[in-house]
Amino acid sequence: MTSKLTRRTMIASVLATCAALPAFGMSDAAAKSLVDNLVGDINKVIARGGSVSSMIREFERIFARYADVAIIAQSTLGADARRASPAQMQAYTKAFQGYIARKYGKRFQEFVGGRIEVNGVRQVKTWKEVTGTAYLKGEKPFEIKFLVSDRSGRNLFFDMVIEGISMRLSEKTEIGAMLDANRGNIDRLIAAVQKAG
Repeated sequence: MTSKLTRRTMIASVLATCAALPAFGMSDAAAKSLVDNLVGDINKVIARGGSVSSMIREFERIFARYADVAIIAQSTLGADARRASPAQMQAYTKAFQGYIARKYGKRFQEFVGGRIEVNGVRQVKTWKEVTGTAYLKGEKPFEIKFLVSDRSGRNLFFDMVIEGISMRLSEKTEIGAMLDANRGNIDRLIAAVQKAG
């Protein structure tokens, strides 16, 4: 189990997380292209190297470009999103984006020498599932799935599943624990998320 957790943490560090959403006419080729471009951008950052802080900034840019950040943030807040004001949701979404960038972006260097191969696409319910294989140094290859939708008007991923574990749901657990620690106070949660990662 520890090995699987380490591998999930590693690949999430590179790609991040990312409410199933309908794919309104998005083609298999478009879904695959999104993931190909995502992986390509990440590989460029890794190849360039640089400081941890610069990699975190690049990772946040990539996450904002390819992920449906608003939907992911809302889903990690769960039912509590309904009691948040629009201003609180906006602040939380911004804080969540930075949190993901810090949490996973600082581990980019651990992926040096690894690669992800995109294998195929299939329709699942109302979204596209892009499957791939992750190859990391010293690890057995393992499967990764990107769930892609165009519900927000653009092709974006809204979850990533590694060896059957949803990163979005894992983050929902983390955010839920932070909310509990702040006695359900959303403003305090936002402040905590701004510092976390």
